[in-house]
Parts: sequence; C-alpha cells; structure tokens
Amino acid sequence: MKKSIVLFLAAVFLLLTACSKEPESVGTHDENHQGGDAGKDEGSVEDLGYTFPLTGLSADVKSSERAVSVMVNNHPKARPQTGLTDADIVYEVLAEGEITRFLAIYQSKAPKLIGPVRSARDYYIELAKGYDGLYIAHGYSPEAKRLLTEGFIDNLNGMQYDGTLFQRSAQRQAPHNSYISYSNILKGAQQNNYDMDVSPRPLTFLKEQEVNQIQGEAANKISIYYGSNPQYNSLFYYDKDTEKYIRYSNGEKTVDYESGMPVAVSNVFILEAEHHTADSKGRRDIDLQSGGDGYLLQKGKWNKVEWKNIDGRLLPFDGDRQIGLVPGKTWINIIPSDPGLDAAVSLETQ
Repeated sequence: MKKSIVLFLAAVFLLLTACSKEPESVGTHDENHQGGDAGKDEGSVEDLGYTFPLTGLSADVKSSERAVSVMVNNHPKARPQTGLTDADIVYEVLAEGEITRFLAIYQSKAPKLIGPVRSARDYYIELAKGYDGLYIAHGYSPEAKRLLTEGFIDNLNGMQYDGTLFQRSAQRQAPHNSYISYSNILKGAQQNNYDMDVSPRPLTFLKEQEVNQIQGEAANKISIYYGSNPQYNSLFYYDKDTEKYIRYSNGEKTVDYESGMPVAVSNVFILEAEHHTADSKGRRDIDLQSGGDGYLLQKGKWNKVEWKNIDGRLLPFDGDRQIGLVPGKTWINIIPSDPGLDAAVSLETQ
C-alpha cells in the first residue's frame, strides 16, 4: 500500500511541475533547507545575523515570506502524515469527540507536499490569524465557513479547489486523502492576489546563555491524554543527544511519510482552556482568550507557567514576564480545563 501511495504522489508531482513551475527557493526557505539529521535543526542560536521569526534559527538572508497555516489530519487512517515534520509550530487541538487535529504553521521551510488536509474549525482559524498566515483547509464547519467567506483570513479551501490545487490519493479513503503541494499553495495565492511577502512578527527566543541556564524539574517522558481513545493521546520523549522532544501517537513515533524523519521539537507547551460542546455534531467552542495554566517543557525540564493570548498568539508567561522559547520548533497542546493539566498530563523521569 505504501508503495502505491508513493507512486501516486510521484505522479501528482510530475503533473504539478508540468502545469506550474516549482518554487525555486521561496526566499530562504527552499525545500531542502534545514534538512539535517533526525532531530537536528540547521542553524543555531550561536550564529550571528538573520534568524527565522518563528524558530529563532539562523537564516542566510532576512526572511520575508508569509506564514502558511495548514489543517493536517490526525485520524489513524491519515498517518503517517506528509510535511508535518517541517512545520515551525504545530497546535494540537480537539475537533469533535476525542479526535485531535493539527494546525501546522510553516515559514522557515516549504515542504513539497502537505497532508492529508482536513476541514476548518473557527478556533483553528483564530490561531492561524495570530500569525497572519495563509490558511489552508479542506472543508469547514458552519461557523468556520462564515469566517472564511467574510474574509476574516486569506485562505484556500479544498471545497473550491478539489482536483485542482488539492489532489486526492486513490490509496486512502476520503476524507483522509486530500493533499496540497507548496507550489500549488503559491499558485492559489497568486490567483487570489494574496500577498506572500509579509513575514510574521518574530517570537521571543532565549539567547544561548539563557538556554544554558534553564531551570525546572526534570522530565523526559510527557504523556498527554485527550480521552479514553489512546489513538489520540500524545507522548513526547526527550532525546538528550539531540536535545529535542520526539513525538509519538498511541506509542508510535510520529514520522514523515516520505522521509521517515521524526517530529522533533525544542519546546513543548501544554495549556488548558475551557471547552464546551457547541452543537449536536459535537463541535466545540474553545476559550482562547481568557488565559490560564500551562506547562512549558524545554531542555528536558518542565515548569508550570501561565498562558496569555497576545494578539492571537498563545504564549507562556511567568506573571507579567513573557518566557522566551528555545530556538527551534514548537509544539502546542491545548487540552480541556476539565479534567485539566493535573489529570491529563503525566510528567516522568526515566
């Protein structure tokens, strides 16, 4: 089955490159940038000069590319995903029931293919708006559709571009088989006159000396429970060699379908927010405005923090002081305040 999906995707690439020119190098985030070994990021906090705004890692020139936010499917039938390992930031949030979805935000790297792409919800759109990203989804809830049609955020949706900008894999069943190439994202942006040369405001990152002075309690295994279905529970192991957190779903390492590279991040931010069932379909309202408690994991240590919404971004705070991130990628888990952090998160030292 894997071989046939690879053949399908290869055919899609040939078709796309025949119809539209592959982006040569979208500024500094060409498709080979930050390739590296598993868990490694090209560039470091030691490098001088330019840095990418959402990772704090070194860049050859000033980064001017717009962020792209993509709804990535997390159903077991959609795994392993393609392009997820290249995201600068990933939000993991409940959709309906105990099913989580990912909002993957890309800026420093443009993967050739991303997917499977899934449908929009209003709170994912709000999170994408915080980075002024071009929002990519396939489908929508009624409230999400209202936001998109009213122009709340620039977007491309598979409901309008299925079979053109979005391509289906014959080897996976709908709705777990929609993919989009980065070249088609740029093509769609051009068709809609979306400006793709507006770099997001940079996040706050720690300097090397500050990274070396991180304090906290040790924890190298982090379990996050979203409910009774283990398929959607998250697990992070801290790899001391790479100094990265490696992600697992239901005990299986989260890897890229094409490369086999694991998801490896420098920051894991877990926060609790009020969740309420909004309709008979089980869709949710999630309070992303009020702030609350969270855990921040960096360099194998964890601290209890607060989170605040600053211009649409959910950021860690110690009182009134914003806490800087370790340069690298960041994964953000939003869990319901009922049962809350104490019940839904397990921190262990092994």
